[in-house]
Amino acid sequence: MNSRFRSRPIVMVLLVGLALLAASCRASAVPAADVQEEVLNLPEAQPEAGERVEVLPQAPMEIVPPAEAESFAGEARAGDSAGPVGEAAPPAGGGEGIAVPPSTQAAPGNLPPDTLFQSPLQAGRRDDNANFSEYLQYRLDFRNFLGLPVHDVDISERHMIRVTTAGGRPVLGAQVFIYDGQTLVTALRTPATGVVYFFPLAYPAVSGAQSYTVTVTKGPASAGFTLTRGNRDAVWPVTLDTAPAQPPVQLDVLFLLDATGSMSDEIDQLKDNILSISAQIRALPSRPDVRFALVSYRDRGDEYVTRTTDFTADIQQFQRALMNVQAGGGGDDPESLNEALHQAVQGVSWRVDNTVSLIFLVADAPPHLDYPQDFDYAVEMERAAQLGIKIIPIASRLDGGDYYQKQAEYIFRQLAQFTGASFIFLTYADTPQASGTPGTEYNVPEGSYTVEDLDTLVVRLVEEELSALFYQQ
Repeated sequence: MNSRFRSRPIVMVLLVGLALLAASCRASAVPAADVQEEVLNLPEAQPEAGERVEVLPQAPMEIVPPAEAESFAGEARAGDSAGPVGEAAPPAGGGEGIAVPPSTQAAPGNLPPDTLFQSPLQAGRRDDNANFSEYLQYRLDFRNFLGLPVHDVDISERHMIRVTTAGGRPVLGAQVFIYDGQTLVTALRTPATGVVYFFPLAYPAVSGAQSYTVTVTKGPASAGFTLTRGNRDAVWPVTLDTAPAQPPVQLDVLFLLDATGSMSDEIDQLKDNILSISAQIRALPSRPDVRFALVSYRDRGDEYVTRTTDFTADIQQFQRALMNVQAGGGGDDPESLNEALHQAVQGVSWRVDNTVSLIFLVADAPPHLDYPQDFDYAVEMERAAQLGIKIIPIASRLDGGDYYQKQAEYIFRQLAQFTGASFIFLTYADTPQASGTPGTEYNVPEGSYTVEDLDTLVVRLVEEELSALFYQQ
């Protein structure tokens, strides 16, 4: 594999972000003596919609229990952005009396995790659903000027279905069934924002329908309406007679990361810092009911293709799994991301019901699209949307291949946009914006994003997901 040295510290920074998230969500701290002991004792190293046929891959797959585990042409047009969906706003008076988790600070004497690093990675964020017209232009330019191979899905017609309680708060985990007559087109599940996205043209077999019947359920509560196609970018509000979410919120976070040879420095840095990071997380226990999982992946012909550590609430078990990851293999730019994404979406024990579910994909290379008998990332992103899982790519610059970087960007943004997530990309001082701040080689217009530390950005993104449940839409 080509050298991708700029991507190596990403996982370390993500773990720092998790520690910051824990610090921001916790109500109390553990005594310093307990923190010291923690460091000393850390061990060493629903109905299915139109069915698509999948064939099993020939590559090996290993599942490890938690207790044992290791500017291209046509820049986006300005001024066409649609307003963001589901942004949190301060609640109006009255409402449903939800107890909003308080913001807390770290206990005195605990070193903030982000002070451990002198040169933190910086990143920007792009929400392609909040800038939908620009995203459609990006896709058009990609096809017209590049035409690189991707598994495309037509999302040019978009319908946002927003599900709230009678008091206006988002409903987490509502099921949204969409029918063409008696044929089930798809069954989606609402994330913390209460918003799902339906793209009629993504389902060619039923894309000629003039309207669809939509049924929304959560427990015994049910509501329905007829979705018509006169407006190609419409919002459909639905009110369910159901109780709003209450803390603590269930939170499942999975890290999907490349474990090829070029990642060796990153993994080593993670091991060097994991004791301190573990102490910070242990000292500031999280208010959410949080679990972590890990899927590392390489490529066919390597020692393994995917290696999975299933969800665990024990942060030490998760960290032991990280410490056991050894970088190796590789040999070309594309990786077995198709199979890895399948494993991340369908091969672990997501709680699904009443759970905020997030995948952080740490990558810089696209999947192999030339393998026979492989999974399909487009199928997996559809399944993720059905389960209410958001896929959040964190993309670094790919050295040595403009072709693959542009292909990877398109695919990463597909994954994020289809599942209602944001696209995160690292920024670099050697590609500055006109303002002099670090910039990016990805096709994101200058001035459309703010550069900040990656760990801060990740923490804020997760906090937005959690806090969305407690404010009126």
